[in-house]
Amino acid sequence: MAKQHPSGPLLSIGCEGSANKLGIGIISHDPTTGKSSILANIRDTFVSPPGTGFLPKDTARHHRAFFARVARAALAAAGITRPEKQLSCVCYTKGPGMGAPLQSVAVAARTIALLWDLPLVGVNHCVGHIEMGREITGADDPVVLYVSGGNTQVIAYAERRYRIFGETLDIAVGNCLDRFARTLAISNDPAPGYNIELLARKSSGRVLHDLPYAVKGMDCSFSGILTAADLLAAQMREQEARIAAGEVVKEEDRITPEDLCYSLQETIFAMLVEITERAMAHVGSNQVLIVGGVGCNERLQEMMGQMAKERGGNVYATDERFCIDNGIMIAHAGLLAYETGFRTPLEDSTCTQRFRTDEVYVKWRD
Repeated sequence: MAKQHPSGPLLSIGCEGSANKLGIGIISHDPTTGKSSILANIRDTFVSPPGTGFLPKDTARHHRAFFARVARAALAAAGITRPEKQLSCVCYTKGPGMGAPLQSVAVAARTIALLWDLPLVGVNHCVGHIEMGREITGADDPVVLYVSGGNTQVIAYAERRYRIFGETLDIAVGNCLDRFARTLAISNDPAPGYNIELLARKSSGRVLHDLPYAVKGMDCSFSGILTAADLLAAQMREQEARIAAGEVVKEEDRITPEDLCYSLQETIFAMLVEITERAMAHVGSNQVLIVGGVGCNERLQEMMGQMAKERGGNVYATDERFCIDNGIMIAHAGLLAYETGFRTPLEDSTCTQRFRTDEVYVKWRD
């Protein structure tokens, strides 16, 4: 039986490790004022070499190696010296995500919960993103565009569930960007999608390569776009070989990495704006909240903002501290659930690669 803590602000520690980011965050909720305070948000990223992705076993090994030091850094930043006395609960990412990294962090979370005799709270990764976005931006009841390496969903809240109105039919938008970065051997530091964004900014914008545009209602598909972009990249390499051999290629016919990145971004972001606008019209909302790692992209924010403005609405987004996977979002969403009486029994403190956003009962919202 977990200990009872004295009345006052509730504190939770959140452990995130669903992909290549290991994050530990600590947050405080004051039940009397309803205010939250971020006390610590520490993150360490596993970065693989250019042209490669991050394998589950390597990512899990990174999380196991760095968990203790990241947790100590978070506790120090929050000024917590007696976690067994000061914390109310231990929150961890239950899913969705990569199996081996999820398991590594779940085991670590169980360990500290047992060590400190604290209750566990398993958190849906997607709901963590949404609740953190709402908390930081102040968005009231927005349509949510959730875009990351593993997920692409258009979501709206109704009757204590985050309902999925549209989603990817194959790969996630972030996965599409990451895999194209591998095709071009773009650095994964700090993130492949961010480096694609930088290259796209260098494009003159004069060339918008024709790529498949796959929208089906409020769903979308990215695998065909990736294949077409990969074929153009292969043509670019052939051009480079011909140029190296002394052949002259007209400037207007040249394919460049900058133009490829620009074309890929413009196409997939236009698709995301379209399905989001359709969901807004469907539910009668004029607010858009962008969450997930791809949500940091300034071009996506700009395009979404233009659409929202034309509808008389607003777009809400956060910076890389809260868009990219982090521990504070798990601590926050977990503490919201904890305050409603939710607990994860030790025997049920598993994790799953497939944990749908709409499976979560959102008891803390009206």
